[in-house]
Amino acid sequence: MKDIKSKLLPLLHIGYCTPQIARLAQKMKEPATTIHYNIKRMEEEQEIITYKAVFDYKKIGEGFCAVLLLNLSADEYGDPETVGKDLAKHPEIESVDICTGDWELIIKVRTKDQDAFYTFLRQVITRRGIVRTKTLTSLKQLKTEWVEG
Repeated sequence: MKDIKSKLLPLLHIGYCTPQIARLAQKMKEPATTIHYNIKRMEEEQEIITYKAVFDYKKIGEGFCAVLLLNLSADEYGDPETVGKDLAKHPEIESVDICTGDWELIIKVRTKDQDAFYTFLRQVITRRGIVRTKTLTSLKQLKTEWVEG
């Protein structure tokens, strides 16, 4: 069988997954048509935004994880959403949250290793508008996307 993992992983990252309706129907003891109808309605009402695979990140070469707390400069402080959306374009960034308290943004970053993380920091986080950062390095992930490790 042809190995297409390198082509498949990026698509799975961005939501090319579908629910297993037959398995859901069996588990819930409901007709598959009822499950399908409800899922479609939830998608139309945007209660379900996308479907995404949950990975063992070490096995796919994205084993280094860090959470960054960011402070914005005075000229960017009033519009953290623009900065956050700009950062979210980078594939290494898994999530971006606007928050209250001592920091304006929280981002979660995944890279191959700490060298790749360092390169990412130098290229992305040094952008204009970010004046202070704090990095928290994940040592071991115990739960992700509702799946316990």
